[in-house]
Amino acid sequence: MTDPNAAKRAVAYAAADLVKDGMRLGLGSGSTFLFVLERLGERMRNESLRISGVPTSTSTAAAAQKHGIPLLGMVEIDWLDLAIDGADEIDPHKHMIKGGGAALAREKIVAAAAKEMIVIVDESKIVPVLGARFPLPVEVLAFGWKQTERAVAATGCIPSLRRTASKDPVVTDNGNYILDCKFDGIADPKRLHDQLNAIPGVLDNGLFVGMAGRVIVGNTDGKVRFLP
Repeated sequence: MTDPNAAKRAVAYAAADLVKDGMRLGLGSGSTFLFVLERLGERMRNESLRISGVPTSTSTAAAAQKHGIPLLGMVEIDWLDLAIDGADEIDPHKHMIKGGGAALAREKIVAAAAKEMIVIVDESKIVPVLGARFPLPVEVLAFGWKQTERAVAATGCIPSLRRTASKDPVVTDNGNYILDCKFDGIADPKRLHDQLNAIPGVLDNGLFVGMAGRVIVGNTDGKVRFLP
């Protein structure tokens, strides 16, 4: 029987096995990253691996604590050795869209503090052009969000407020809203990133431009490869 999590587990374990004793880590978010925590916890028990990490979301913090991983706050560190995280899309230049889990602002802060960001994805996340399939998340202040939405739409997208199953707005760990913005494709990620972040009311957007280091890709057969 095929393991539906084979690709996720393979890339997560491969990334976790790159961690060295004494490292301070940026701990990403999402379902794939839970396998990273699983493997790190295993290595701590079996190899006496000593690590600590800055979580990018409250859910990651809770999961890390279950595996016995000591946590740090951003105010306690000047830099991190590694950040490990997933991506919703990644293009041939290793530019990414992130934010499907609504943690994009914290993920970007943590990634920027790391000497290297290791990205873990499956084959389905590799795309020729960002934004043609996956909507770009943009985190906005709840105050005046409709005005912000109109300004965001003027960049050439169709924005939609992310809502819960009960139709309430999704609220991030920062207390903000998420606009999921449908583009036909993002030809110039750097330009759009800067354009969106210049809009009053936008905290940050899910374009991660030039931030990825090693990218590990997992297949359903449990094998991994590194993007060149």
